[in-house]
Amino acid sequence: MSTLSLALRKDRIARFVDVARGEGLVTALRRARQHLGLIRAGQIGGVVAPAPAPAATRYALGPAWRDLARKEAFHLTHPPAYLRRRRLVAMLGDLNLPQCRKYRVEQLDELWRTRDVEYRFSHYEDVPRACDLLNECTHLMLYRLGRSDLASMYLYEARRLRLPVVYDIDDPLFSVSAYATYSNMGALDPGLQTHFLTQAPLYLDVMNMADLLSFSTPGLVTHAQQYTARPALLRRNFADRQTLEAGKAAMESRPVREGFTVAVASGSAGHDADLAVIRPALLAFLEADRTRRLLVLGQLDMGAVPNALCAQIETVGFRDYPRYLASLARADCAVMPLTDDAFNRCKSAVRVLDAAAVGVASLVSSVGDLSSVVEDGVTGRVIGDDAGWGAALDDMARDPRAARAMGAAARTALEKHWGAQAGFPVMDPRLAEWVIA
Repeated sequence: MSTLSLALRKDRIARFVDVARGEGLVTALRRARQHLGLIRAGQIGGVVAPAPAPAATRYALGPAWRDLARKEAFHLTHPPAYLRRRRLVAMLGDLNLPQCRKYRVEQLDELWRTRDVEYRFSHYEDVPRACDLLNECTHLMLYRLGRSDLASMYLYEARRLRLPVVYDIDDPLFSVSAYATYSNMGALDPGLQTHFLTQAPLYLDVMNMADLLSFSTPGLVTHAQQYTARPALLRRNFADRQTLEAGKAAMESRPVREGFTVAVASGSAGHDADLAVIRPALLAFLEADRTRRLLVLGQLDMGAVPNALCAQIETVGFRDYPRYLASLARADCAVMPLTDDAFNRCKSAVRVLDAAAVGVASLVSSVGDLSSVVEDGVTGRVIGDDAGWGAALDDMARDPRAARAMGAAARTALEKHWGAQAGFPVMDPRLAEWVIA
């Protein structure tokens, strides 16, 4: 693609017009000249893969920084938020995990629009797009990034552009104490365990370079405050329009239920300790009635199962989100066991949101933030003691009509309380105020 073609892309023309309106033609022309220089140097293109940095620098923006400094144009007089009436939040993050991408990145567009804030995002390794967004936005968000040359470059450019920076994370990836005591770590290769522990300080480094921190659960907020003095605010996961619509479609197309089906789901491997909490109760539950079924969604290993029970257990791998919800909708209830450890106390209620979207009641541990979405006895059950799982499952199976009523109530509560809103219980209002101010 030619330099001219890259420079005259529709999105770049639109940005030029926007800057000219908000900051004046002289500023817009100066930025366009800088941008054209980056294109000619091969630092901005049209592909996802990061452009290789010249041998003289570790950073793709290094030549541009040097040129700006020599022309005494490196520092901005005012931050973009001071000069522009509109607000645009840019998110640069690790988008490799589908669940994380959905709940922490993509759905933010719907939330920010409730406050008339524009929002765009990019995978952090897409250097051309990331650099474009840095020059467009008024506020920068970083998601699940540890220290690296790319993270350092983006933070340096953000400070040059005088952008406020918020760091968002939904697991205690920064915490050696959480990883070292995590019950499920035993299922992982020793080398991988060591990797997680050695990476933790790298996440904390980037967190401490931000102005503000955003966490997915109250437990994660509390845990992070043991590691950093940065201001920490809550932004829970929620049910966006896509979730509600896909859930409704799954409810309308689900087959007639036969017997009683319990669902258990996991989006990643290595949850053996969590499953061990409920495994004896599940096997006893199935053995008590041959019409009962267990639906395993995703990557869970039930271990050795008596041959007589194998026909009652079905495993379905994770596919796209609508098909995952369609599978989940076949269940009469869903179970979400967690061992009590520091890592799990930071867990969010995403699986509860998924189940509620398809009108399925959830039985959850009291560990983590799951119980915040479940009203015990109304939209599901909160199990405070590991010994209580068996009785709770039996109660649900004895009265399927009551179980379905709980599921319907869960869907109603989801629509009423857990949709896109820039306020509690989904988001601390101070986070929205920080952007809008």
